Amino acid sequence: MSFQQGLSGLNATSKNLQVIGNNIANANTYGTKVSRAEFSDVYANALNGAGANSVGIGTTVTTVAQQFTQGTIKITDNPMDLAINGAGFFQVAGPDSAISYTRNGQFKVDREGYIVNNGGLRLMGYATDGLGGVLPGVSAALQLPTGGIAPAATSAIGLEFNLDSRSAVTVPGTGPAIDFGDARTYNNATSMTVYDLQGREVALTYYFQKSGDNAWNVFATANGNTVAGTAAAPLPVTTMTFAADGSAPTAPAAPVTFNIPATTLPGGGTTEAIAGVELDLLSATQFGASFGVTDATQDGYAAGQLTAIVVEGDGVVTARYSNGRAQAAGQIEIANFRNPQGLQPLGDNRWGRTNASGEAILGVPGQGNLGVLQDGALEESNIDLTGELVNMIVAQRIYQANAQTIKTQDQVLQTLVNLR
Repeated sequence: MSFQQGLSGLNATSKNLQVIGNNIANANTYGTKVSRAEFSDVYANALNGAGANSVGIGTTVTTVAQQFTQGTIKITDNPMDLAINGAGFFQVAGPDSAISYTRNGQFKVDREGYIVNNGGLRLMGYATDGLGGVLPGVSAALQLPTGGIAPAATSAIGLEFNLDSRSAVTVPGTGPAIDFGDARTYNNATSMTVYDLQGREVALTYYFQKSGDNAWNVFATANGNTVAGTAAAPLPVTTMTFAADGSAPTAPAAPVTFNIPATTLPGGGTTEAIAGVELDLLSATQFGASFGVTDATQDGYAAGQLTAIVVEGDGVVTARYSNGRAQAAGQIEIANFRNPQGLQPLGDNRWGRTNASGEAILGVPGQGNLGVLQDGALEESNIDLTGELVNMIVAQRIYQANAQTIKTQDQVLQTLVNLR
């Protein structure tokens, strides 16, 4: 009888409608993937043997397969929203340390500084050494810094500038080698801010005094106090000499070292002395052009408070501070699988690894065939709502057709029973 075929069709189509209904329900769920019911026909060889005239006994749902195609990236206003553009899954772990995988990048920071999803599961990645260096290896729950960043004293200074070879010699004929209050005793000056051990600012001013052909004296003051010599008899920090073509200086041939003395601040406080500061003047030139500083660098900084967290495309979580410094606080590790369709759905936008999916292939975003991250964005579901509604209409018609076969078979059976 054909009741079996019609009944299997009803069951299979009912399962298909459930899958379609689940797709429609999750059309607005970030990171979810569309599912589809896949069917196969059923034959019972024991009934009719293996002849060419065998008739199947219906259909069955072989599997419900998820389609891991890329969803649309939607820009949001939350910097902690993350989207993977390409292959890969975020790794999240609960209190039992069990790892699950998700494409939903709606993350937040909990009261302990951990990056967590809406279910409280912690995002996994690499820690840092405290100085901004990422420590690749075994991943752990990412925890953001809550405190500020300690200050650092200046230890190296670099200046790139041009001295005007057309300038006149300005060495005084009598008295001190330079009078910082008299612009006639030097040719040019420039300033920069450096920092002591406690991050207090020191205004360092350089004075360039032409002493002869292709020769210049370089003096410096810290908060108005001479760096070398005494207030009555200032001395140059170094003397620069240039070749005839005015290119890089022939002396000094290496960075020079000097000490910055303790100074008094305008508010009455004092700064610590800074010893052993290296001054690099090797990029200076002396051409027949106006004086100008094209680059000035120093490696010190004041204390700073955390102001923002930024996630880079390669997964590096960067902490930005009020003193302008930026330091890596960790790096997100993502996972991929040879067979993503073998992952087991766990609910809450998560999947679990199975034997069918294979082992997780781990790496950082952008590495190998792994996708890159985009912060302030979320991946929408890849469900085509219009297509699902059409599929629902088709499934409904198939359900009705299967019901009709049962109805017809019932009528045939009723006719047989009524035979006399």
